[in-house]
Amino acid sequence: MNPYEKKRRWKIFLLVFAILIGIASVFYTNSFVKKMEREEANQFQLWVKVQERSMLLMDNDTYKDIIEIIRKNTKINSIVVNGDGTILSWNGLDSTKTLYPGNDKLVYDSLYFVKQLREMKAQHKPEAMTIFGQQKLAYYKDSLILTQFRYFPYIQMGVIFLFLLIAYGAFSASRRAEQDHVWVGLAKETAHQLGTPISSLMAWTELMKSKFDAEDDPLIAEMENDIKRLEIITDRFSKIGSKPILEDHVVYIVVSDFIRYFKVRTSDKVKFSITGDEQVRALINVPLFDWVIENLFKNAANAIENEGSISINIIENLAKEQVIIDVTDSGKGIPRSKFDAVFQPGYTTRKRGWGLGLSLTKRIVENYHNGEIFVKDSELGKGTTFRIILKSSLTYEATTG
Repeated sequence: MNPYEKKRRWKIFLLVFAILIGIASVFYTNSFVKKMEREEANQFQLWVKVQERSMLLMDNDTYKDIIEIIRKNTKINSIVVNGDGTILSWNGLDSTKTLYPGNDKLVYDSLYFVKQLREMKAQHKPEAMTIFGQQKLAYYKDSLILTQFRYFPYIQMGVIFLFLLIAYGAFSASRRAEQDHVWVGLAKETAHQLGTPISSLMAWTELMKSKFDAEDDPLIAEMENDIKRLEIITDRFSKIGSKPILEDHVVYIVVSDFIRYFKVRTSDKVKFSITGDEQVRALINVPLFDWVIENLFKNAANAIENEGSISINIIENLAKEQVIIDVTDSGKGIPRSKFDAVFQPGYTTRKRGWGLGLSLTKRIVENYHNGEIFVKDSELGKGTTFRIILKSSLTYEATTG
């Protein structure tokens, strides 16, 4: 299993685990809320019975004080109405909103009472009660504590999710910064270490040319091409971590030069072709852009099992001031579900491979060239097309001119 798949599985496991914890929390809280609802319903029914009995015992001094104590300590928010809906009495509501300001007169027809009665009707069915032989209806609503408990698990899950999201983002950013620092140092050290053997190879080729009179030997010429290539690679590694300079280049020429170098080092069964506008210009850094094309070509060549082709088509979108480069191969193709995954570090279908080529390619195009790269199209058994979108020189001239 490659590192990307292992990392993805761990993320899925942690996500499922978090969901299970959330479900368990909601289930437990809901069961607790149900118990509170039953307790409040029982308390309301008791309050209704007390109200009924209190009207019969108000003249009895023995029970009068007891009834008043029960009334004052009842926390149920309730309203009693006539059969026609007229409000008769209330309990537990905000006393500052039930009276006229500076007056002790109740405002039974106020919007406050109407709103409270509407909420009570929406929450619970009324309880019938008999007072002096007349049928009344009593309504009540959930207590503030019960309401808060009902929403508590969702608020808790939201806070936990937000905390985890922030923590994950901070941890990922810190880890990426640390990894980038390590990779930049490693790349620069690699470039430094390559300098000495490259200088020796250059000296040896000059010695061979002079000693064996091989000035025009094609093998020596190819060796020199490879040494130049090593110099370019060393230059790439030495500049990692610093902002590259983008320059105006003819894209067709840059790609054609690299094809000439690459195809003699690839199987003869792979055919290369380049089409499109030969005058299109774009802002690119040639050493880094060659790296992009090289990674795409290597992936394409590996995807071609026997004979096949790799073609490049260059188009200019004048309306959007963009240069579009399509790299198409006739290889085994990529499943649609993996279109994004192929650019993830560590993703590879080869037994021997780091899975960094396309990830590095994406970074070079997007971070260093302010462009885009994605899988435009792919079909299993028929091939794949990668699309690169760069800023044309028109954009550069418009911003600097």
